[in-house]
Amino acid sequence: MNFNDILQKLIANLGPWFWVHGTKIIFILIGAYIVRYLAHVLIDKVIRKAVVTNNFLSPQAEKKREDTLIGVFEGTFKVVIWLGAILMIIAELGVNIGPVLAGAGVIGLAIGFGAQYIIRDFFTGLFIILENQYRVGDVVCIGDTCGTVEGINLRMTVLRDVDGAVHHIPNGEIKVATNKTKDYARVNLVVGVAYDTDLDKVEKIINQVGQTLANDAQWKDRIIKAPEFIRVNNFGASSVDIKISGEVKPQEQWGVLGELRKRIKIAFDQQGIEIPFPQRVIRRVK
Repeated sequence: MNFNDILQKLIANLGPWFWVHGTKIIFILIGAYIVRYLAHVLIDKVIRKAVVTNNFLSPQAEKKREDTLIGVFEGTFKVVIWLGAILMIIAELGVNIGPVLAGAGVIGLAIGFGAQYIIRDFFTGLFIILENQYRVGDVVCIGDTCGTVEGINLRMTVLRDVDGAVHHIPNGEIKVATNKTKDYARVNLVVGVAYDTDLDKVEKIINQVGQTLANDAQWKDRIIKAPEFIRVNNFGASSVDIKISGEVKPQEQWGVLGELRKRIKIAFDQQGIEIPFPQRVIRRVK
């Protein structure tokens, strides 16, 4: 028997099977893809409409919350859809899926006894999402790890820190999560001035710098409340420490704080106000 005879026999045997079962498998895959796409569109529209608008949140914050919920629901539906498609394809291949499902149930039960940590991760992740503790794009600190939330699902949270390192944190391990960019943020700055400085003059200059910054076209959309003189914060070893504070939009505190430092330094130099550095007096005993 030559190669052509083998090929013809193979086609003769596979042809009927393909037209009966192969076409069904193709339709199952196409159907799964279509259902996946429709689920994506439906989930997006439903979540966008279902999420209740919070007057205290900016449109950007609302979008972060919606995107986080959409990502979680889409991921769950994708697993369900493709799992169902795989089971249907296995059935078309002639495999009895009854024992497979029963075996999967037994295996799942056995795994369940040893999967307490995974279950804890899922429940913690569910509450994080439902309570809107943080969203994709927020800057958070989880324990000693701080960074931007790049992803969140029912099992883990993914953070990228300022060095670009990515941290995968199981949700069940999260005890305290600090969200630095929810609703609004504060700029807090402590500046030291010499003891012989006129503090009323310092207060006037600081408030003027803060107001000018808040009215600047480049910065006004980022600032909610202009930075201002709050109080004399401390009597230091070589300076009187002044507390300055203001409110800004989420994720803008670092840029505004840097610009505020720059402008205060320039204003102090122009007005002859010294920002002292630590000094030590040494006495020589004769």
